[in-house]
Amino acid sequence: MKTTNAQLRIGTGGGMLLSVVAQLGVHDVVKTAVLAAIGAAVSFAVTWALQRWIRRR
Repeated sequence: MKTTNAQLRIGTGGGMLLSVVAQLGVHDVVKTAVLAAIGAAVSFAVTWALQRWIRRR
């Protein structure tokens, strides 16, 4: 059976992903989720405020 580039990329990516997941702890995942939620909330608030400010001008 001949190995294609796509199979090689999928295998390499899967192995890298599994090795990274094994190194992560629950604390890191929770911290990342909290920071992502804060970033999304700030982005939403700034966009909303700028839209209101532009409409008033």
